[in-house]
Amino acid sequence: MTRHLLRDDDLTPAEQAEVLALAAELKAEPFTHKPLTGPRTVAMIFDKPTLRTQASFSAGIAELGGNPLIINGDLAQIGVRESVEDVARVLGRQVSQIVWRTNDHHKLETMATWADVPVINALSDDFHPCQLLADLLTVIERKGSLVGLRATFVGDGACNMGNSWLLAGATAGMHVVVSSPEGYEPSAAMVGQAAKIAAETGGSVGLERDPVAAVAGADIVITDTWVSMGKESESTDRLAVLAPYSLTTELMSGAKPDAIAMHCLPAYRGKEIEAGFIDGADSVVWDEAENRRHAQKAVMTWLEARR
Repeated sequence: MTRHLLRDDDLTPAEQAEVLALAAELKAEPFTHKPLTGPRTVAMIFDKPTLRTQASFSAGIAELGGNPLIINGDLAQIGVRESVEDVARVLGRQVSQIVWRTNDHHKLETMATWADVPVINALSDDFHPCQLLADLLTVIERKGSLVGLRATFVGDGACNMGNSWLLAGATAGMHVVVSSPEGYEPSAAMVGQAAKIAAETGGSVGLERDPVAAVAGADIVITDTWVSMGKESESTDRLAVLAPYSLTTELMSGAKPDAIAMHCLPAYRGKEIEAGFIDGADSVVWDEAENRRHAQKAVMTWLEARR
């Protein structure tokens, strides 16, 4: 059966560890694996603005011996000009894998159902699994391992990064805390699924309204933009409500002395993160950005071996 990466819990704990180990190997020796030699083509569909995703996947596909094919979502109009099902059946006969950065997560699920090739979620409104693999690789590089670490996400916990940190962190055996104002928490279903995974891995998940209490003793503190793509009309209200959850030097002082700060970018300096903090000694955001390539190469290699 063709495997896909649509959400973080598509990988078991053992599989997640395998992909992360492969990512570290590919970072150390970038050209040792060539599963896309031919070159075989990987379609990259972009319905949303992109920089890191397009750059990291394009470079990674080429390093794996493949051909990156960029499909402009505005031109393709998938789901408008023709159905997702029809597009999936066409692309499945043209390419080896499909990478899609889109809004509605259900469209990714439909693509995976009808395309007889691996489908990778390069970001949806609900999940960002490739970013989480890059983040976890970055944490391993700084901390040596993942099991037992406390990771605190502050800000809009209902966003795709909040959801993905719950699922991926629990899968890795971490203790994940999400700190958000009322109305911005992850769904009960998402917390419940993460808790179910954590019960098997020795991790835990929890919600904490007070950001100071949430960050206390954390090994990792994570934030993301407060105004995600598609939420621009809510900007004024969101900035006002989320202001107490800004990742500042003061807030970070409550974490462990060797704690690291993470942001998947793009960052709006002076809003969700203190203007100069992103460039400080505690920040690992540039490592995260680089590690997107290595993590995604590992995902593509791992999926190609399971076709």
